Amino acid sequence: MSRNFYILAATLLLFALLSAGMAMVPSTFQPGLPANGTLWRTVALILLLGALFLGLIGMLSHLFEQVDRRSEESRRAMRNQRRRRR
Repeated sequence: MSRNFYILAATLLLFALLSAGMAMVPSTFQPGLPANGTLWRTVALILLLGALFLGLIGMLSHLFEQVDRRSEESRRAMRNQRRRRR
């Protein structure tokens, strides 16, 4: 599950870098596109914040999955020890 968040974060980061690059390009090279550099910087900032947020969610979900997996393993190990004692 966390892998999907990482992939989405990487995609948003790529689009943020493209938007930041578009802010640096002069308006003569952008026919038909918004020539306002402020708009491109704002979009880049929003996409960057989204990518950071999704990366954080991916990291936290990975940690919770790991904790859940280890607690399940310890429960199984304790259950096996109790069966062996009987």
